[in-house]
Parts: sequence; structure tokens; C-alpha cells
Amino acid sequence: MASLRIALYQPDIAGNTGTILRLAACLGFAVDIIEPAGFDLSDRALKRAGMDYLEMAALTRHLDFPAFDAWRRAERRRLVLFSTKAALPYTGFSFAPSDILLFGRESAGVPDHVHEAADARLLIPMPGGGRSLNLALATAMAAGEAMRQVG
Repeated sequence: MASLRIALYQPDIAGNTGTILRLAACLGFAVDIIEPAGFDLSDRALKRAGMDYLEMAALTRHLDFPAFDAWRRAERRRLVLFSTKAALPYTGFSFAPSDILLFGRESAGVPDHVHEAADARLLIPMPGGGRSLNLALATAMAAGEAMRQVG
């Protein structure tokens, strides 16, 4: 049975990526990084944020979005994009065990062609009026809801 995955599109901040790798290791998610990243993936900050959990993390690196998209289509996995431009709240979506939860760059999100390739686009509502959440926090919220639903 396929299990939930987290994908990061060209992440900018090593600390966020390390934190997400630690989260994924603890929760049993695999992580896909769609390159290029905005930092060296062997960066000390990534290792510091991930601590000793980096060795436990199931990490796959993809050369670019077309390579990642071809892989996930061959695996028959649904791509679920989290975006401030989406309209459907993530808590109103039915997650499946084979879903890939995709998060964009901290600085710019994802380009239009990635939005168009996604099977679903979800929003984390922010009634407090903020512009966006920290990437690691948003990932944790999404992973928690997906896990709750999938079991």
C-alpha cells in the first residue's frame, strides 16, 4: 500500500527543509525534493535542523519538476498542492494514502505550470489575516490532517 509523501518544490531555506525532514522521519512520510534547491542540500543548517533524524528520513531528490511529475504519474499518485492561491480548505478535502502533499518555495510558491499539473489545490485558511504561514508549520498542519484521515 502506498503511503503519504511530502514534496518540496525548490525549497529556499535549509532550516525549514531540515525541520520538515525531521517531521517526516517521525511521522513515517517520505520526502521528495524537487531541485534546484536554494541551498546546498548538504548544508550544515539542514543537518542542524534535521539533527540525527536525517539518517531516518526517506529522501528522494528529483532533478526538476518534469522529472518529478513523470515519476509521480508513473506511480499513479495524486498531487495535492498547498497554496495561498487555492480556494478549497484543506480540512474539507478527502486525502488518500497515495497522495503527495506539495509545498512551494518560501519566496515564491510554485509557477503556474505546477499549479496546473496538480490534481487538487488546497488552502490553509488564515482568519487572523496573515499572508502566509512558515513552510514547516504549514507542512505539519497538512501532514497531521492527512494522517488523521488516512489513519
